[in-house]
Amino acid sequence: MPAPVTASDFAARDDVSDWRYLLQRIEATFRAGSFDGAARLIVEIAEAAEAADHHPDLDLRYPDRVHVVLTTHDAGSSVTELDVALAVEISRLAAAAGARSEPLGSQVVEVAIDATDIGAVRPFWKALLGYIDDTTPNSTDQVVAIRDPAGIGPPFWFQQMEEPRRERSRFHIDVTVPHEVADERVAAAIAAGGVLVTDDFARSWWVLADPEGNEACVCTWEDRD
Repeated sequence: MPAPVTASDFAARDDVSDWRYLLQRIEATFRAGSFDGAARLIVEIAEAAEAADHHPDLDLRYPDRVHVVLTTHDAGSSVTELDVALAVEISRLAAAAGARSEPLGSQVVEVAIDATDIGAVRPFWKALLGYIDDTTPNSTDQVVAIRDPAGIGPPFWFQQMEEPRRERSRFHIDVTVPHEVADERVAAAIAAGGVLVTDDFARSWWVLADPEGNEACVCTWEDRD
């Protein structure tokens, strides 16, 4: 089994500046200058992945953006040395192709639902969305998350509540961003009419609400190791 790499370990490295650690995976975005250049970069990344026998998720968007996600599925969808080694190689390929890195452009959006009976609530959302349970190998714990089997839609996770919480929303959005942009994102949301509900958990997450009380969290990897 490849050695795991924590978010703190990853942030301390000096050879992965193109990449950011978000929710047990690392991500990078490259601008290749043209759609054709982006497509050629994806082919080169695919060839490197085949050579390493370790495969990323790749996304090509007009006009020239290539987004890459790396995680080790056999290690419970966590980051390992396999991901770091391939990340370094992908950065080398991107630089050789003249692609420009956008390390602060990554983010991951999750939908969180409060539930007093997760086992009763989860099947509804699985059926509605066509999702599957998000589990780790050999886990015997209660399943508390579901995901799009195609890897396109946002993951949903279920937060255990002991009593129904009727005075506040029971449905919120988690937005995980690179740690360098968290303060800016929180400030922008407040300037746009939002309210800071609490920063007691920062720098792991800040709880915000819109003018009608609907909640969202801005999250980072910090203080989670």
